[in-house]
Amino acid sequence: MSNDYYATLGVRRDASQEEIKKAYRRLARELHPDVNPDPETQERFKEINQAYEVLSDAGKRRMYDMGADPFASGGGPAGAGGFGGGFPFSDIMDAFFGSAGAARGPRSRARRGRNATIRVELDLAESAFGTTREIVVDTAVVCDVCQGSGAASGTHPDTCDMCHGRGEVSQVTRSFLGQVMTSRPCPQCGGYGSVIRHPCMECSGEGRVRTRRTIKVRIPAGVEDGTHIQLAGEGEVGPGGGPPGDLFLEIVERPHQIFERRGDDLHCTVQIPMTAAALGTVLSIDTLDGAEAIDVRPGTQAGQVIPLYGKGIQRLNETGRGDLLIHVNVETPTKLDPQQEELLRELSKLRGEERPPGKFSPGQQGFFSRLRDAFNGR
Repeated sequence: MSNDYYATLGVRRDASQEEIKKAYRRLARELHPDVNPDPETQERFKEINQAYEVLSDAGKRRMYDMGADPFASGGGPAGAGGFGGGFPFSDIMDAFFGSAGAARGPRSRARRGRNATIRVELDLAESAFGTTREIVVDTAVVCDVCQGSGAASGTHPDTCDMCHGRGEVSQVTRSFLGQVMTSRPCPQCGGYGSVIRHPCMECSGEGRVRTRRTIKVRIPAGVEDGTHIQLAGEGEVGPGGGPPGDLFLEIVERPHQIFERRGDDLHCTVQIPMTAAALGTVLSIDTLDGAEAIDVRPGTQAGQVIPLYGKGIQRLNETGRGDLLIHVNVETPTKLDPQQEELLRELSKLRGEERPPGKFSPGQQGFFSRLRDAFNGR
């Protein structure tokens, strides 16, 4: 093929139909004879029409890519006086006048209000079990005087005398297609089709006023930091008395002095002396449900975890609760009086631990052990 249609439109060979259409529209606006009457430009205009006729048709494009004549099945390329068979005439109309057939007419003054977000701080117990809060909201409500119309009492919006209520004005222009009518929003009424000549003094014609109101909100159990709760229709009323938007509550969970939350589980750390760890003991732990006695078994090691099942956070929108996990930290005394020291020495003799050899776990060998293993090829 002597013509490179892709180069003519300035697109890649793998360009999508949307990319091809955009490229054609741009070139059509630049090269149309009504815009640029130069003979060379007119010839160029015919070339882009022919390129677009081929590349916008899936069958013709496939034949062209294979090296065959895309017009072999009849129809011929677009000529100077018009467009070839199957040419999408609406595309060049869109290039100059935008999408055809768009819905027009006066638009309503009533529009939906904006959404609003309020941060709500909760304690851990409130997040775990849910709570009820009274939320103070600064928002917009429908004007009681004009009931959202925006017109003063005893008056009403008048039909716009420029667009006669249509909300748009039309203009006739000449183009290569002949006389073309275009429409745009009415500059006098802003596209509403009516004019408020006597605005409401209470809302200044907006149909809504600012106020402060209090709403009671039930916060479900199991929410956590960052959770958003949507309250449909509790946002501000829109202009012209339009429907209200939504109100979103953003949960902010305050840190707890004892518990750390990880999902639906709670974690805490308890310090016990080494004697209690060796002999065992019973501890009283304050949980979210109140005091709870836990049994520390003899021989408990540092880092051991004692679980209290079902004492964590209520699962959001589900049944059941998480767990409370108690991490044990064994304290070793740093100062001993003579009697305590003597007793411990006696205990170490009884247990044969006066000179303990020390035990290394795998992966925790000392420096000399690692050096020896390296020389031995281990």
